[in-house]
Amino acid sequence: MQMAVVTLRPGQTVYCEAGKFLFKTANVTMETRLSGPSQGGGQQAQGGGGGGGGAAGMLRQAMGTAMQVGQRALAGESLAFQYFTSQGGEGTVGFAGVLPGEMRALELDGTRAWFAEKDAFVAAESSVDFGIAWQGGQTGRKGGEGFVLEKFTGRGTVIIAGSGNFIDLNPADFGGRIEVDTGCIVAFEEGIQYGIQRIGGLNRQGLMNAVFGGEGLSLATLEGNGRVILQSMTIEGLANALKKAQGGDKEGMTGGLFSTRQG
Repeated sequence: MQMAVVTLRPGQTVYCEAGKFLFKTANVTMETRLSGPSQGGGQQAQGGGGGGGGAAGMLRQAMGTAMQVGQRALAGESLAFQYFTSQGGEGTVGFAGVLPGEMRALELDGTRAWFAEKDAFVAAESSVDFGIAWQGGQTGRKGGEGFVLEKFTGRGTVIIAGSGNFIDLNPADFGGRIEVDTGCIVAFEEGIQYGIQRIGGLNRQGLMNAVFGGEGLSLATLEGNGRVILQSMTIEGLANALKKAQGGDKEGMTGGLFSTRQG
């Protein structure tokens, strides 16, 4: 399992999702907040014309924070971010994901956003804005894992993590379209079109794919020209492997009708 060790310049701030922090040096302060950087959590909120300060500004900021917290709650994500700022010299902070696998640092230059599956986000510079992108009703519900995506915009570094090994692909190198197990998608650049397609129909072969192939009835489709990061292990696959290793998958499709248990 990989980890990221980040060196902070004096006054530099990074933030992470709660639960991804490992360690820090003593000169790095830690603060937990509900607001993300786009709501002024990591850097000073930019004032616009028309009364950015005072009671009205505070109300807008509170409403923005409440909206983001509500989105993260609906997405099943952690409600809080942790912010780390170096004071009085360079500081060091360590982060890691929650599953055995790889990590990747994405460099945003302000021209393209990145979208990542929920739980992929580990940490980012405070100059990177975090948001929730809903993948539409029909598309998202059919895709399962693809219903909620995390969106990163701005300039700076974002660190993501996934299970197993990472595979980098560009659909443009494969005729403009690839079809992927929905649980294998980690992240992709803005400009890639995400969709869901049914594997066959409700016929014999379609049911064989769903029941015995372990793929369900749908695959994710990724189209366009841009970077796509896939993971070689799905969370569901890892959970099933652990369950089988612990003897929890001996009942099979009969639901335990013909199995025996030792008390």
